[in-house]
Amino acid sequence: MATLRVPVKPAMLQWALDRARKEPADLEHRFGKLAEWLAGDAQPTLKQLEGFARATHAPLGYFFLGTPPEEPVPIPDFRTVAGKGVRRPSPELLDTIHDCQRRQEWYQRYARSSGLEPVAFAGTAALTDDPAAIAGRMRDLLRFSVAERASFPTWEMALRQFRQQAQDAGVLVMASGIVASNTQRPLNPDEFRGFALADDLAPLVFVNGKDTKSAQMFTLAHELAHLWLGQSALSDAGPRAMPTQRTEAWCNAVAAELLVPLNEIAAAFDPSNDLERETQRMARKFKVSTLVILRRLLDAGLLNRDAFEGAYDAEIGRLRRVGSSSGGDFYRTTLARVGERFARAVAVSTLEGRSTFTEAFGLLGFNNMKTFRELSAQVGVEF
Repeated sequence: MATLRVPVKPAMLQWALDRARKEPADLEHRFGKLAEWLAGDAQPTLKQLEGFARATHAPLGYFFLGTPPEEPVPIPDFRTVAGKGVRRPSPELLDTIHDCQRRQEWYQRYARSSGLEPVAFAGTAALTDDPAAIAGRMRDLLRFSVAERASFPTWEMALRQFRQQAQDAGVLVMASGIVASNTQRPLNPDEFRGFALADDLAPLVFVNGKDTKSAQMFTLAHELAHLWLGQSALSDAGPRAMPTQRTEAWCNAVAAELLVPLNEIAAAFDPSNDLERETQRMARKFKVSTLVILRRLLDAGLLNRDAFEGAYDAEIGRLRRVGSSSGGDFYRTTLARVGERFARAVAVSTLEGRSTFTEAFGLLGFNNMKTFRELSAQVGVEF
């Protein structure tokens, strides 16, 4: 009996490769006749096509289309490269947004059924507002003043506290460097740093965990500014960025003022000190990254643009040499990935019988009862 072949068009196979940022040589060891498929000289079996779809992270049904589909980013995209919009999103980015949207939709239903009140801050800011005034309101609500951060010995601890304070204010904060729990699918910080999904019941911020911890602090502040605008957004802004897009420039200004108030850095700066040592001293004082400090020195007129660029490049090089830790505690990593606020809601819903264990496992990204019990205990829910 002849093996049935799938009449998939070569253009669809090439589309999947391009979408996944892969070359034919990357997959030829798994699909020996890939070159022939791409040339139209041979066709895959259904099993082979299913394997190719998994390898390229493309929906199987797409391969039966006549032409490649358009896959726009499902939220406003404020990323730019050389002043132009970023075009084709990676499957990792799309899957991450869709995964967060699925969690947000679940939490919306949970919040309604639990009688939770909408957050009061959503959509309370406008682009015509003074960024410093909005940053002050955010700082008060989040309890994120410089004085309140002073007790933390490192800015890494301050970042964890910042995430917690945002969650206490009603924001679902999720940070991960991979798609779901798949370590074979890392996220690329050069593609995006974070995004915000606006909603008055389930406002959500996702931070790219593959980025440096210092960049994550700025990203969280930036995406929170989008939530204050009541606006979903995909961003790649960092402390160095000088966006021409009005919304991104405003959110950057709010983030910078939230993290390091301009009047306080001007008062703290000692120009007689070596710049590198002074930057590190102030980073310890404000519990933010040295990169944010350099940007605020520029904003305050204490560094000119050339000095800022040189110091920023040198600091990036230093941070890369220092490196960052990887791995760590499984439960802490999982709670960062889905957010403690979200994990607690899933645990409570399951304990009360409103969600099944199967649904809970799918939302949290694992399939183990012992792990679920331990994770639930860590967010204060005992089974």
